[in-house]
Amino acid sequence: MTNVQVPGPRTVGVLALQGDFREHREMLEAMGHRAIEIRKPAQLEGIDALIIPGGESTTIARLILSNGFQQPLRDFCASGKPTWGTCAGAILLAQEVDRLDRPGIEVMAIRVRRNAFGRQVDSFEEEIAIDGIEGGPFRAVFIRAPVIERVDPPARAIARLEDGTVVAARQGNLLATSFHPELTHDPRLHAYFLAMGAPQGAAK
Repeated sequence: MTNVQVPGPRTVGVLALQGDFREHREMLEAMGHRAIEIRKPAQLEGIDALIIPGGESTTIARLILSNGFQQPLRDFCASGKPTWGTCAGAILLAQEVDRLDRPGIEVMAIRVRRNAFGRQVDSFEEEIAIDGIEGGPFRAVFIRAPVIERVDPPARAIARLEDGTVVAARQGNLLATSFHPELTHDPRLHAYFLAMGAPQGAAK
C-alpha cells in the first residue's frame, strides 16, 4: 500500500440504501476513520463527509426519493463538506443523465451516460493519472461504468482514459468517479477526497 498523507480521523457517512457501501466503510476504517452507514436523512447530521457508492443507479434514485433523502442530500452537498459519488453515485450527482427515469441529486455540472462501457462482462481495470494524486498511476476498476460525457464550469475533469474519455470530475467539495476505488487496496483517492472542502455554499 502506498504511503499517503491522510487527513486526521473523520466521521464519514456512506449512503447505505443499496450498492457496495460495505467496501467503502472497510477502506475508511482501515485508514483510521469512523464510517457510518447512512440509512435515514437524520444521520447526515454530524458527519464530516459523505460517500454515495456504486450500485444500481435507478434503484438508489428510487430509494432516495422514497426515503426523503433528495433535499437533505442536496443540502449536504451545498454545505461545503466533501461529497463523493462513485459509479452509480456519480450518476446521481450529475445534473444531466441519459435514461434515468427519476431525478437524482443533480448538483454537479456534468453530463453522464449510464453503462457506457457495457455490461458486467465488459468490466476492466486501467492505470490512470488523477490530478492531485501523487505516487504514480491509480489502478481504476470499471464495472458497468458510466462515462462523464461533458464537464461544464464550475466542474472540471481530473482524470481521463488514454482516449480522452473523462472518468473523474471535481466541483469544489464534490467529487465524481466512474470507477470503484474501494475495490483496490490503494487509499490515495479516499485521502484526497477527505482533504477536499469548500466554504459553505460554495461548491465550485
